[in-house]
Amino acid sequence: MTSEHLASAMAGAVADRLARPDTVPTHLTEAIWWRQSLAHGAPGIALLHVERAAAGLGPWERAHDWLAYTARAALTTGPDSHLFYGAPALAHVLACAAAHRPGAYTRALARLDHAIAVDTHNRVGDAHARMDRGELPALADFDVIRGLSGVGSLLLRRDPHGLALHAVLDYLVRLTEPVRGDGQALPGWWTTSSPSGRDSGQFPGGHGNTGVAHGIGGVLALQALATRHGITVDGQREAMGRICAWLDRWRTDTGAGPVWPYWVNLAHLRAGHHDTTDRQPPSWCYGTAGLARAQQLAAMATGDTHRQDFAERALVQALSGVVQRSTTTNASLCHGYAGFAHIASIVAADASTDAAAALRALTQDLLNALQPADVDPAETAARLVRGDDGPGFLEGAAGIALAVLAPSAATRPQTGWDTCLLIT
Repeated sequence: MTSEHLASAMAGAVADRLARPDTVPTHLTEAIWWRQSLAHGAPGIALLHVERAAAGLGPWERAHDWLAYTARAALTTGPDSHLFYGAPALAHVLACAAAHRPGAYTRALARLDHAIAVDTHNRVGDAHARMDRGELPALADFDVIRGLSGVGSLLLRRDPHGLALHAVLDYLVRLTEPVRGDGQALPGWWTTSSPSGRDSGQFPGGHGNTGVAHGIGGVLALQALATRHGITVDGQREAMGRICAWLDRWRTDTGAGPVWPYWVNLAHLRAGHHDTTDRQPPSWCYGTAGLARAQQLAAMATGDTHRQDFAERALVQALSGVVQRSTTTNASLCHGYAGFAHIASIVAADASTDAAAALRALTQDLLNALQPADVDPAETAARLVRGDDGPGFLEGAAGIALAVLAPSAATRPQTGWDTCLLIT
């Protein structure tokens, strides 16, 4: 069997092991977050079955059963909800299903769309008010996981010309404008909160977060995707330029290719340099894979062929070199081989250089690493589902299975499930 067939068989075996909600251990299903968490809970498993059904690889009954199970939860809205939890999480999964089930879930999505729009305007208003008071933003104001960039990806799909998305984009432009703090110029996204959302002594004086999941990389990706859809607000192109200039400023060119720091703190800012090394995983959430895709998208949105070529070559170097690849043995979508393979295939589809062929070859290599030819796919699936990372989306078995489906079929995802990662 080819690497594609083996990976597809493994994904199918994961889906079979997660065929029904009652196949999941009760210590997970009894958790208060379980039915609302796209990151780690039932919505992510539902998403796997939705994508497989849309691709003709599994029955719609499984997808519907998981969606119905998820929707029976008391749904969180308001400031505690975000793309990966509560109403926006369920809306993302339902939107993926509705794209292939005309007329299905219409009323549920309409109710969710209204609640999300109201919450978005409230959150944007609160974020502007903090800026007006001279306060620095929290990461949860703007990042992909908990903030407005993540919600913006859903709005771009559900209501691209609506007021809510334009409000988000206006706010993100303002976020990129420099501010003053500690007697010096700081990027507008400088924050005193840690990636976990809690204050931490790890960041005295704050930090500028670079990653796609929790930092300015996700803002760049949303702005670029919106621009490519013809959705722009005043200053959006200039805002992308400021972010790209920051990424250029703090990039380190190593023998293993360019790398970006996870964050820049006050000490780095004062010293004018960062001690970034090539010994960090090229992940979606923080590493080269996510930032290369964000910059490729920005380059395509602005016609910057030099940056596009650079971003594509950076991903090839990161995934082909022993140094960066060897920093992880994780299989996950968020920061492991599955995420590497999926992003490599997505970047290759848009690549304008010889990088496309190299990335396609690397995708096969990564699929082989996920599902070796001498291992039964059913054994791999059992290990992933039972593993410490669980059956969920970002770090668990469902996300791994989703990530290998498109590369295995040499096509883009059928449902757009990966729009929540801001890579498409």
